[in-house]
Amino acid sequence: MARADAPPLSKAGRTWTLAAGATCLLPLLPQLPPGISATAVAVAVVVGALSRRRPLPNWLRVLLAIALVGGVLATFRFALGRDVACALLAMMLALKPGELASVRDARSLIGFALFAPFSTFLLDQGPLSLLLGLAGATCALVALLQLSADESGDHSTSTARQRMTTVARLVAIGLPLALAAFWLFPRMGSPLWGVPDRVLSRPGLSDEMAPGEWLDMMNDDRPALRVTFQGTTPPTSQMYWRGPVLLDFDGRTWRRARDMERRAVPEATAGPTVWRYLMEVEPTERDTLVALELVRETPPGVRQTSEYVLRSDRALTSVTRWRMSAAAPLRFDAELAPDTRSRALALPDGFNPRTLALASQWRSEHGPAGDIAIVNRALQMVRDEFGYTLSTPLPGRHAADEFLFDWKQGFCEHFSSAFVVLMRAAGIPSRVVTGYAGGRRNPIGNYWIVRNEDAHAWAEVWLQGRGWVRVDPTAAVAPERIYDTIDDRAGGGGFGGLPGVTPMLDLGDWLRRGWNDLVLGFDAARQLAILRPVGLENTGTRGLVALFAACAGLALAWMLWLTARAERSGDPVLRAWHRLGRRYAHLGLAREPHEPAMAWAARVAAAYPDGAGTLRALAARFTRWRYAPGAGAGDPRPLIRDLRGHRPARPARPDTPP
Repeated sequence: MARADAPPLSKAGRTWTLAAGATCLLPLLPQLPPGISATAVAVAVVVGALSRRRPLPNWLRVLLAIALVGGVLATFRFALGRDVACALLAMMLALKPGELASVRDARSLIGFALFAPFSTFLLDQGPLSLLLGLAGATCALVALLQLSADESGDHSTSTARQRMTTVARLVAIGLPLALAAFWLFPRMGSPLWGVPDRVLSRPGLSDEMAPGEWLDMMNDDRPALRVTFQGTTPPTSQMYWRGPVLLDFDGRTWRRARDMERRAVPEATAGPTVWRYLMEVEPTERDTLVALELVRETPPGVRQTSEYVLRSDRALTSVTRWRMSAAAPLRFDAELAPDTRSRALALPDGFNPRTLALASQWRSEHGPAGDIAIVNRALQMVRDEFGYTLSTPLPGRHAADEFLFDWKQGFCEHFSSAFVVLMRAAGIPSRVVTGYAGGRRNPIGNYWIVRNEDAHAWAEVWLQGRGWVRVDPTAAVAPERIYDTIDDRAGGGGFGGLPGVTPMLDLGDWLRRGWNDLVLGFDAARQLAILRPVGLENTGTRGLVALFAACAGLALAWMLWLTARAERSGDPVLRAWHRLGRRYAHLGLAREPHEPAMAWAARVAAAYPDGAGTLRALAARFTRWRYAPGAGAGDPRPLIRDLRGHRPARPARPDTPP
């Protein structure tokens, strides 16, 4: 609320303040749920319009604040996390213009608004968020310059272009110090404080698979990981990026068996071909790390479960880079533990009677040793009778029965789930494996992009002598019965199949990958790597601190020099005043940096009374121009002319005749 002694807010000051608040809020909006973002925009527009003439009443602001906080918490089901805090910040910032009346209120709004672009980086660290955040900070600085001019009455930088030039100088002053801090400040293996989890997780692989939940992820074309192979590249048919293994089934939902993951990793025999690759993983807010089957060496900070799934020590809240090596498995877990076998055969009672009857018939026909024959018979049934489509209804109680006998079409979620139910009913240990399949090579940069829409679910069956064997029933669908795919829904290549769009998308993803590599992937190891060419890779933390201190000292010297230069050159009146001071310096009467103009003129008059009146008059005129509210709005040319024309009166020599 404005105080009685607070200067009123001008029309230009209000406009720039509201523009700064809106620009600072802009990078945060795309990271919030659409309903929250739309509400924040609507509230900001309505509150800004209603408070144009006078601030909103206190009781109305309180009611709006309570309603907005309650709405946000209800949207997130009263949980707490990063996204909840950012949503509350957006709502309070949208409500803030309701108390805008004075310069003090405007400064308060701008200071509060600057939290919005900073909090954006808790949710996203992409280049677009950075550019929008910089735009918000720039607009805030311009608004602060306008408020400063309104308060002081000095409108020497009255145009937006002049203020933008001033902001550009401020950026030039601080940029070297910011770069020194980014490149040289010692990097830590873990943050000093924990970052709360998000309440609404990103689309991605989860530890459960329930009917209908995969469609959102399969319609999401954002990258999940980028892979650069070093040496041999596996064929696309072998690019199965193994993720969560789902063992437990309650008749509707498949879940991961957490209690079995800490067991010893079973023995495995890998094929002779080794694939080495660098994998860049987008943040998922989870700890599961996908990888090609099977991982030969577990990278630091990652553990391997008994199901050959990689789990990171920390949630993947930012872009991470991992060096991997893998080889196709020939056999693994060939000696199945009894309790694992029991879990891999378990089916809930009272579900899918037709599937159980079919499996019993096949078992009786093929006998106890007919596991491979039953698997092949199921795949042949898929090839002969089933189709692929994304347009499927939600199943009822007997999901496998409905898919196998009624629909006979669906996508990987249906194929893998029904196939595993059929195998278990036939007495073959089996489980569902989720992850990604395939990928697309980006010719710009020669790397592979795996997107969320490449999410896939397949089956693993346990066969005597071979252990777990991957079986993908979805891949058995005949090509002529593939009816509705993600590519069909995207118009055959995205954006309605417009020519030339794919190369542009490839270029955009390559630029994003470069951003991840240069900025987001810059860690302690990369920091030491950039010092290797100058022989400082073994400098250690103390040496790095000393190097940073030296560079920071040079950056601060640069800041001081630019600040002094800007002060000397920015105002022609000030420039002429400094030149006058240098003339008196030749007489040993230089003005001290801390000395006011009138005090300096009095000191000169005490030393040389002759001609001191002119200097006093010039000092008084300069003081009024520089510091009196509104005095600097007139024509400065007469003062500049008189300052330039004044010359110190030199004292007469003692032996000079009168």
